Amino acid sequence: MVNNKIEIMENLRDYLDFIYNLIITYGLKVLMAIIILIIGLWIIRRIVKVTTKVFEKRGINVSLQGFLLSMISIGLKAMLIISIAQMAGIETTSFIAVIGAAGLAIGFALQGTLANFAGGVMILLFKPFEIGDLIESQGHLGSVKEIHIFVTILLTPEKKTVILPNAAVSNGDIVNYTKEGVIRVDMTFGISYESNIKQAKDVLMKIMENHPKVIKDPAPFVGVAELGDSSVNLAVRPFTVPADYWDVYFNVYEDGKVALEAAGISIPFPQVDVHMDKS
Repeated sequence: MVNNKIEIMENLRDYLDFIYNLIITYGLKVLMAIIILIIGLWIIRRIVKVTTKVFEKRGINVSLQGFLLSMISIGLKAMLIISIAQMAGIETTSFIAVIGAAGLAIGFALQGTLANFAGGVMILLFKPFEIGDLIESQGHLGSVKEIHIFVTILLTPEKKTVILPNAAVSNGDIVNYTKEGVIRVDMTFGISYESNIKQAKDVLMKIMENHPKVIKDPAPFVGVAELGDSSVNLAVRPFTVPADYWDVYFNVYEDGKVALEAAGISIPFPQVDVHMDKS
């Protein structure tokens, strides 16, 4: 009985020694890891808050802000955990290699999507156009309805919705008709060779000056553009705001034709003179 008690005491002493050595060996490291984790998370929160204020100050798109802040937070936390694991004596080389290989494989699989994402970031950062702008891109003309991370959505004058991948938009030509706040409406009126050019110019200029949606600066212009086969072609160039483009386009064409006819100026149509050889 006495021997059993002595054996139990010796086993208990061995266990206590093991726990004591474990605490001495890893206790300080674990304590330091916990302290660093708490401090690190606090620092990451501060960095995210400061970055948020910077983004808001620079007017970066809200959807892009959320995505970038999430990426920053996740990246910093991953670095913090890896650093703490190394401090605790955990081998992280293989773990990092696995993450790198997985990231490479995912990158190859999603390279088209990543290209669209990169294009979306470029568009939202450099702002070649904004929501509501009238643009032409990838052969499509329309107002920008939405800008997302991966796609840009246009609404055409025919009320068709066009979804464009951001990779193609950012890498292609973009014509922004709204950027300067005004847009020129290009029109051509043909008058007969017998008509008075100055009178026709005065009539068309009056139409533009009296139109409520034609702006005064830059001033509208009328000039001879071409001596055509059957008509003298006048270039008519009023300016307006992008939202009123089509109203000015259709109204000036219609009002111009009526006013020219009322002034006795004919608008010829293509015709061919045939001369018969009597012989």
